[in-house]
Amino acid sequence: MYTLRLIFKNTMRHKLRTSLTILGLVVAIFSFGLLQTVVDAWYAGAEGASNTTLVTRNKTSLVFPLPLSYQARIRAVPGVSGVGFANWFQGTYKDPKNFFAQFAISGETYLNIYPDYLLPPDDRAAFLRDRKGCIVGRKLADQYGFKVGDIIPLKGTIYPGNWELVVRGIYDGKQSTTNTATLFFHWDYVNETVKRTVPRRANQIGVYVVQIDQPENAAAISAAVDNEFANSLAETLTETEKAFQLGFVSMSEAIVVAIRVVSFVVIIIIAAVMANTMAMSARERLSEYATLKALGFGPGFLTLMIFGESLLLSAFGAAIGIVILFPFAAFLGKVMGTMFPVFEVSQLTVIQQVLAALAIGAVAAIAPTVRAVRINIVDGLRSIG
Repeated sequence: MYTLRLIFKNTMRHKLRTSLTILGLVVAIFSFGLLQTVVDAWYAGAEGASNTTLVTRNKTSLVFPLPLSYQARIRAVPGVSGVGFANWFQGTYKDPKNFFAQFAISGETYLNIYPDYLLPPDDRAAFLRDRKGCIVGRKLADQYGFKVGDIIPLKGTIYPGNWELVVRGIYDGKQSTTNTATLFFHWDYVNETVKRTVPRRANQIGVYVVQIDQPENAAAISAAVDNEFANSLAETLTETEKAFQLGFVSMSEAIVVAIRVVSFVVIIIIAAVMANTMAMSARERLSEYATLKALGFGPGFLTLMIFGESLLLSAFGAAIGIVILFPFAAFLGKVMGTMFPVFEVSQLTVIQQVLAALAIGAVAAIAPTVRAVRINIVDGLRSIG
């Protein structure tokens, strides 16, 4: 207890220096955590992907569709327990700036594959009955004020025209990492209109989502699905949902790498600042360290004093930085809206922040400790801080 009190008093001996050092640590640990949270948000779709879901798309490119007739053939592949499909819609809601994900889906077969979308039974039934019905995620509903019964007008881009959808339900996520910033409506509604206006584009879909019984059979089932359509006019590429999502992330991999690098550069810079602070403190106390050695205190005690002070500073800075990160991340998630459907501080990020703070404190204390332990008593007593 006495040692802890002595470490605390040493830490608070120069209040201004201590305050500025802690402030720097707060900024560094907070910035590190925020940047890691941004990276996590980038990968949220892939991390939340189910290991029992495959995605089948056109082998040439995602922009090329697949025939509707493939659904029955995929369902007949051994190991497949369910097949749904989805089309990216990309409609404009009132203003081009109002961007959010919109998918025309196969209805019940699609929803059955994603049990993480929690929808009241009555709302689900109402959605399935209404050809023009849609369901929206909670985050999307909160951002735009959508309510059950509202009519959402969309101006089509991929599918030209004015489309009116009726909100039949608002779904929540089973977990906090579930994407609740998407609008789903019936593919049949789109297809019926396309049959009248552009018949050659009818009965075509974007991707199939395939539910399998055993995740360990994913590779074999993927190969079986692709072999089913080999040498056809629309060959397929089937992969796990996680691999499919990572394909989108890889398009901006350079940005993600840059963010990661910046987050670690911040830690390196504050470690250098912290090391300089501890070096200044140790230089001022060389005569005190020499006195302690003369009184019989060994290298272990001096090491404990210096490392204790450095780690205490790091702990204060890390604690404040971590605490303020949570409300700021929540605020930022609301401000960014659907840009990042999932934006929350993960447990791993907090652990990384704590480890970074410990590393800063330990590294900053090494040089001062070595100098204090090696100081000659006579030379130390002559030292003037």
